Amino acid sequence: MRGFVRRTRVEAAIEWIDGNSAALEGEPIAFDAAHGRVLTADVTAQIDVPPFDRAAMDGYALRGEETDGASDYNPLGFRIVGEAFPGRPCGDSVEAGTALRIMTGAPLPAGADAVVPAEFATEADGRVEISAPVPPGKNVGRHGEDVRRGAVILSAGRRLRPQDVGLVASVGVVEVDVVRRPRVRLLVTGNELTPPGEPLPEYRIYESNSAMLRALVERDGGAIESQRNVPDDREAIRAGLVDAGADVVLVSGGSSVGAEDHAPTLLAAEGELAIHGVAMRPSSPAGMGRIGTTLVFLLPGNPVSCLCGYDFFAGRSIRRLGGRSPEWPYLKRRASLGRKIVSAVGRVDYCRVAVIDGCVEPLAISGASILSSTVRADGFVIVPAELEGYPPGAEIDVFLYDPAPA
Repeated sequence: MRGFVRRTRVEAAIEWIDGNSAALEGEPIAFDAAHGRVLTADVTAQIDVPPFDRAAMDGYALRGEETDGASDYNPLGFRIVGEAFPGRPCGDSVEAGTALRIMTGAPLPAGADAVVPAEFATEADGRVEISAPVPPGKNVGRHGEDVRRGAVILSAGRRLRPQDVGLVASVGVVEVDVVRRPRVRLLVTGNELTPPGEPLPEYRIYESNSAMLRALVERDGGAIESQRNVPDDREAIRAGLVDAGADVVLVSGGSSVGAEDHAPTLLAAEGELAIHGVAMRPSSPAGMGRIGTTLVFLLPGNPVSCLCGYDFFAGRSIRRLGGRSPEWPYLKRRASLGRKIVSAVGRVDYCRVAVIDGCVEPLAISGASILSSTVRADGFVIVPAELEGYPPGAEIDVFLYDPAPA
């Protein structure tokens, strides 16, 4: 057993992450699987959208100038010369004094420049009476008004939202180039751990960190390459660290300086243990380094420490590798503190809090093994290393676990 000689500042750990987590290479992907991915190349329209003039609603296509003066008290009559439907060519044309029945999305017939909505029209005996004027161009989707051929509709570096994917589909693009998802291996260590669903022997606990880490990795755009649950055995842990196939290895447990904490010494022997021990609470035994091109993050086994270490360090790296913003994907809210938060100068504190009637209340339980505290909490407050805490009434930033305001 030995203690940490020194602990690295959180800022220095983040600086190391940012210097070693450049976005991965691009890959082509089908447009309908691209939601949430980050573009590596511009998307350019190869067609005009829409590619023809079309009706924007059901009604009657005609010449707009001929409806001037139409009202409930002065309906204007037009002879119906045909009808137009979506997806079909329209062989009829509109001349003076005529109108054509038309459906939403149908091509506008030659000679027409406006559509009178059906609610302002009364049809009988092959004629239609119009009770409202429509100027030329009204209720018509013009050729190319949405997108022009050759236009860049989405730029490289953009993380695609649902509407972005829809726009890609609208111009007929079936494949886009995006940053490859980081492949993440979960290496869960501990002789005391039992997988959920199996009988629980005496003096053992159910393993829960992997379920939490899987969800966090998915949230941050990573792909689980594999999960390995291993005992506190040096050779099993070494194989999980050095085997090819992962961009990132997350080691859960065995990250400290105890007799069975093998991961730090193995990482140092097989590659680079860049940082081990961070001036923060919880997750002070966290570490990081690399083996070849694979980044390795040592996360404490205590669940709250594991969550904290992931969010501060591993999650930031995975988001950067996938081309996303490295910042926390939590809603930040400014609020007043109800009771004081006590910390110590020289370390960063991750304090779980509840938000009650707009006021922030620190939770009484602060143990790193009390995972239920993060469920009871609405979010967390970060106390920077230069402060001893926050007094009651202080205006502070709260990071909310739930994306909706508390």
